[in-house]
Amino acid sequence: MSLHIETHGHGEIPVVILHGWAMHGGMMEPLCEVLADRCTLHVVDLPGHGYSRHSELSLEPSACAQAIAERTPPAIWLGWSLGGLIALTAALEHPQHARGLGVICGTPKFSRDDSWPYGSDPRLVRQLADDLETDYHATLERFIALEAMGSPDPRAELRHLRALMFTRGEPDLRVLQEGIRILENTDRRADLPNLSVPNVWIAGHRDRLVPPLAMTWSAEQGRGDYVEIAHAGHAPFFGYAHDVAAALTPLLDRFA
Repeated sequence: MSLHIETHGHGEIPVVILHGWAMHGGMMEPLCEVLADRCTLHVVDLPGHGYSRHSELSLEPSACAQAIAERTPPAIWLGWSLGGLIALTAALEHPQHARGLGVICGTPKFSRDDSWPYGSDPRLVRQLADDLETDYHATLERFIALEAMGSPDPRAELRHLRALMFTRGEPDLRVLQEGIRILENTDRRADLPNLSVPNVWIAGHRDRLVPPLAMTWSAEQGRGDYVEIAHAGHAPFFGYAHDVAAALTPLLDRFA
């Protein structure tokens, strides 16, 4: 089975939209609704996720970006969290196709180490990997709780995420494990100065998974724009979709 890609909107600006780990394209609906008048949106279910659950394509960012590029027109690529890493990879490796880049709560390197103080605790990533082996559903529940942390109403956001999470079926365990390895091992920091496309990095001030400082640094390295949404957590398009759209406006204006 190939990738499931839905097309929404009727605007003149093409945009590829990529969701985060363990989620699906339907999670991006609040942002799609705001952008639909101005953009034609190609909303991807990543391999192993949502309606692409049975796809045998790799989630590895270079392979995944190549597969999506083959199935979508040249566009701005907009990715959330893990989807942001894949969008970044496309902008670096396929700039003729990913002609602009928007990263929402994403980072070129997820785990913290001595060289990267802006990452997440590596013990968190390792614990997710270990827990997937023993309690799949509880692990995903803990992860969405982390995503909801920092939201002005974390309980409401957790309920929302929980309600949406499996509406397209459960993600494939093999690909979830692959995603954990990607988060543990991928590091595109050194490539950021080579970005040749316009880019914007959109952070949630209260994000507990991707520190805003990681995105500030990334924007500086990529000569891009940085926008921080004051009251948002890791999923700012829930509750702040208009603010995210406003942060994207200068990038969209370049392609109007």
